Formats: sequence, C-alpha cells, structure tokens
Amino acid sequence: MLFRQGAGRLCLDFIRTLRHRGTGQAEEDLPDGPALSAWVAQCGPVAPVPGSVVPAAIVRDAQQLREAVHALVGAARRGEGLSAVPEEQRERVNQAATRSVPIPALIGTGELRWYANDPVTATLALIARDTLDLVTSPAVDRLRECADPSCHAVFLDASRPGSRRWCSMDSCGNRAKKQRRRVH
Repeated sequence: MLFRQGAGRLCLDFIRTLRHRGTGQAEEDLPDGPALSAWVAQCGPVAPVPGSVVPAAIVRDAQQLREAVHALVGAARRGEGLSAVPEEQRERVNQAATRSVPIPALIGTGELRWYANDPVTATLALIARDTLDLVTSPAVDRLRECADPSCHAVFLDASRPGSRRWCSMDSCGNRAKKQRRRVH
C-alpha cells in the first residue's frame, strides 16, 4: 500500500493515515503492526528491519498519538490556543517527543544515512517533535484544509501567495478540474 504524503510536514502526513475522519466512512491506514511498519518505511527516515514485529501496544500508541497530533494541529489552525486541547492529548505528544529519535550519519560515499534501534518508536518521536515545532511556529498560519469535500486533509501551504487549495494537484485538484469540465 502506498500512503499519502506531500502535506509539507511529517506530522501532517501522519494524521492523514485516518481517512474520512469524522464520517461514517473513516478508513484506518494503520490497523496493525505491518501497516505501521510499512508507513514508517515509506515516510520515516529509517526503515524497520524487514520481518520485525510491531507489537499491538505500539500500534495503539501510534493511533492515539495521531489523534493527539490532529487535536493540536486543529486547535492551532483554528486559533483556539493549544490550551483548548485536553491535557491528556498534549501530554501524549510531549511524552512521545522525549523518546530517542533517528540519528543521522554521513557515510563514506557522501550520503546521509539514518539509524535507530527502534525505527518505529523513533519515527513517532520525530512526529511528536515536528508537531510541537509546527503548532508553536508562524507556519501554523499557512495550514490549510483541502478544498475537496471528500478529503479535508490538512497541508502546509508553501506557495508564495499562500493560496493553495488542494492537498495534492495529482489527486484532489485533478478531480476538481475534471468535475468542472463535466459541468461546463
């Protein structure tokens, strides 16, 4: 399975792993250890060892972290203030941020390689740190929600005018263009 990326921040790509949030058609992209491991391999800086097992407790922790990240990003985006987010969710992100993160190293070929004893937990720590950085930075004013009524993914608008409407022109933006052509 290919996971959706391109939201502009690791934490925003992570919250996209629950599609159609708040509807009767919510789809969980991280239902089990193999899925979480695959997401980390695709989106994180260091892939888990093939065949390694991610315990169910780590999967639940990841899902709960995702919801806490979503709450913080949503509160920051709406201008409610981060104190509007329940303390339990703020603490979940704070606690995840204390864990060891992947370590970069320059190898002899000039390439940058990342290492972690536990790539899944280390990537979750990166997500938590990225969240804390994002929700306390001026970049929060550039967070947008995709204009596709079936998507609603949050993304960082890095366009110069700050007028980006779609989380991805390849999917949501393209669908909207096709829809407009059919109407006309």
